[in-house]
Amino acid sequence: MLTHGVPKLKRLLAGEFQFGDPIGLGPEVSLGLAVFAEFFCSVLLILGLGTRLASIPLIVTMAVAAFIAHGADPFGRKELALFYLAVYIALFLLGSGKFSLDYFLKKKKK
Repeated sequence: MLTHGVPKLKRLLAGEFQFGDPIGLGPEVSLGLAVFAEFFCSVLLILGLGTRLASIPLIVTMAVAAFIAHGADPFGRKELALFYLAVYIALFLLGSGKFSLDYFLKKKKK
C-alpha cells in the first residue's frame, strides 16, 4: 500500500488536491485520509508498531475502495482491494507477531 501512498503524499505536499470524494468529505479531506492510511499506517505496519491500530484506517480505506469506489465494477476490478481488505482484517485480528517492534517493546517491558 505504501507504493500507492507515496504519490498521493507528493500530491498533497505539492498542493494538488484534485482527488476523488467517494464518501462526501471533500477532495482535500479524502486525500489527507488516504495519505494517512496508505503512507503513514503502511510504514507503521512495516515496522510492526501499533499494528492493530494502524490496520484500522487501512481496513476503512480498502472497504471504501472495494465497495464504494469500485462498487459497480466487475469483481476483477475490485479483487485486489478485497484481498488487501482481508489481509488487513487478519492483521487486526492476529496482531503483528514476534518479528515486530510491538513484540520487542512488549518483551522489553517484562
